[in-house]
Amino acid sequence: MENIKEKSGLKILLALDNSQHSKLVLEKVANRPYPPDTEIHIVTAYETTPLLSGIEPMGVSHEYFEESNRSKLKEAEYTVDEAAALLHKKNPFITISKRVINGVPKNVILDEADTFGADSIIVGSHGHGIVERFLIGSVSLAVTLHAKCSVEIIRV
Repeated sequence: MENIKEKSGLKILLALDNSQHSKLVLEKVANRPYPPDTEIHIVTAYETTPLLSGIEPMGVSHEYFEESNRSKLKEAEYTVDEAAALLHKKNPFITISKRVINGVPKNVILDEADTFGADSIIVGSHGHGIVERFLIGSVSLAVTLHAKCSVEIIRV
């Protein structure tokens, strides 16, 4: 007879950015009731400008890009810290973890969901039309198409 390990609580990956849309998604997620053994892993991705040695892109100094990259990291850290604080305030008995990752958002979300062992991924949708989706892509669409677990898209 096989020994089947009984699954504990839900493992949810919550993907956010610093947009107003993500703040609305966070509010909706934070106001849900969760069983105490739920784990919510908050992740945000930020993309830095790569710096090439000796080359100043478009005549802009390396210091400018370094400062811009530091600013993006700080903004991402603030986003996950604020999200974790709100989730903990509304749901003090759940386990909350957070991670900030430099990379392309859709890739970061999919990779982190696999690493975390997520049962589901929650992402927001900005409600772009088909033309905007074609031109700029859709993180929520890419995640939905390629995730190995359930995906919930919250439209705001």
